[in-house]
Amino acid sequence: MRILQVGLLSLWLMLVSCLPALSQDSSSSSSQGAANDTTGQSGGTLSAPAPASFNEVMDRVIQKEHFFLAQMRHMRPMVETYLQDLKTDSNGNAIPVKDQYFLGRLDMSDGPEDTSFVGQAGFGRRMLNRLTGLYAMQFLPLGFAQMVVLDTDFQKKYYDFTFVRREFLGEVRCLVIDVQPRENAPPGRFLGRIWVEDQDYNVVRFNGTYFPHPKNGYYLHFDSWRLNMRSGAWLPAYIYSEESDMKTSIGRPLRFRAQTRLWGYDLKGLNKNAEFTQILVDSPQSVKDQSDAAADATPVVAQRMWERQAEDNAVERLQKIGLLAPSGEVDKILMTVVNNLLVTNNIDLQSDVRCRVLLTSPLESFTIGHTIVVSRGLLDVLPDEASLAMVLAHELSHIVLGHQFDTKLAFNDRLFFPDEDSFQRLDFKRRSSDEDAADAKALELLKNSPYKDKLGSAGLFLKALQQSAPELPNLIRPHLGNSMASNKSIRMSVLLASAPELEPQRTDQIAALPLGGRIKLDPWTDQVELAKAKPVALASAREKMPFEITPFFPYLTRYPTPGSEKVALTAPAQK
Repeated sequence: MRILQVGLLSLWLMLVSCLPALSQDSSSSSSQGAANDTTGQSGGTLSAPAPASFNEVMDRVIQKEHFFLAQMRHMRPMVETYLQDLKTDSNGNAIPVKDQYFLGRLDMSDGPEDTSFVGQAGFGRRMLNRLTGLYAMQFLPLGFAQMVVLDTDFQKKYYDFTFVRREFLGEVRCLVIDVQPRENAPPGRFLGRIWVEDQDYNVVRFNGTYFPHPKNGYYLHFDSWRLNMRSGAWLPAYIYSEESDMKTSIGRPLRFRAQTRLWGYDLKGLNKNAEFTQILVDSPQSVKDQSDAAADATPVVAQRMWERQAEDNAVERLQKIGLLAPSGEVDKILMTVVNNLLVTNNIDLQSDVRCRVLLTSPLESFTIGHTIVVSRGLLDVLPDEASLAMVLAHELSHIVLGHQFDTKLAFNDRLFFPDEDSFQRLDFKRRSSDEDAADAKALELLKNSPYKDKLGSAGLFLKALQQSAPELPNLIRPHLGNSMASNKSIRMSVLLASAPELEPQRTDQIAALPLGGRIKLDPWTDQVELAKAKPVALASAREKMPFEITPFFPYLTRYPTPGSEKVALTAPAQK
């Protein structure tokens, strides 16, 4: 399970094997606070009658949880954990002072295992970590990823269940149930509250910890959410973990916040070859075309085609791995800003520019040939369109200036490597001289653009980024492109001089947003879209939370089935 184990000079997260037990205990147990349930429908199992009692409801819930574990054996989603250590400032607010980042792929086919893309060596082994002779704390990413599982052996004989109430999570009506392990239950059982949707009785959320605490160890608190990604499939998408006052044997309280995201469930579906799903009819006779279009490519055109081939190979590979979102609506929004920059500067590129979204949290942007890539995390924290234009102008300048793109990836054999080696084998970093030239050109583009009078907010964002860089190196550190900020330098530094002073206490000055506030990711298809949440007036300066981690509260909906129609939640009852 998820244990925070204390050693002589370190803290680490212990991992206990997660072997799904598909056997169901048929013995009955007394239920606390039992409540009749006569409104639940069997959902996908049309032949199953609706449960007539709370005891039968729990039988259905346990059966569904075992089915969930069986489903997860066939899934290999991407899993990303970003963690911020906290301390209390002079105003009593918890602020981040250190961060950690992990990225891998979760495999539960034979107990939970993971393949590391980014993170410490081993990515799941217990390791000591010493920093300047002081006690240090190191979390293991698999420990957070295992919070997708309520209990590896969820059986009624180990628990007492108490019905609390009915409650809507988004559009989904749920049964809220408190869960407590019995005295004779083995260690590491779930203790907390679960939300069960009232049609098929799947657990869609569970909030709590594991109990009892082992000797010299600790369990972490977490809030785990599942989404209805396909008919009958409620799969893990978000996990939020937080500790604010956990006492440890090393004499320092444990304080942190962590977000874990899962996506890439249907990578095979995303990468189906259309060649084998379409009927192609060849002409019985070759068609002779005497036009110029049928002529061989000139050397210049051939070079462009070769560069585009390398570009397409890299983009396709990143999408197949699950690191790059498929083309979608967000790309079109980014292209609108790019076109604004091109048109107002009278630039006519001979090759099309494309924009794509990298699905990871670290703040980075880079170009792959004529494709501009911006990370989901960077899009999340940018405060306005002018700041986005600044990022895109820098990358567009590399294309306008014709900076060299290594075409080695035009040879497909260079892409034959394991997915977990992607960040080591794919490198789109630029020389420092090219970065400086792109900065200068980007300023020229921006001064002629519709954003020229709004660059103060872009400079304000850079100031906030520069201020946070020492405490959040893993959020600022890129994995495929160049860094936006460091302790010594920052991209587009000229804009800092024209930016207003940072005033943290002003609620009307927003230099940067929290993580997760702008981009919504579909964990099944990897498609991204802009979040539709309405702007919220801030009650205090503390709610600005630039670059910080916040809890998850997704709006749950059911996956539409053929012939289903949404009805108003407030429709009058019919007698």
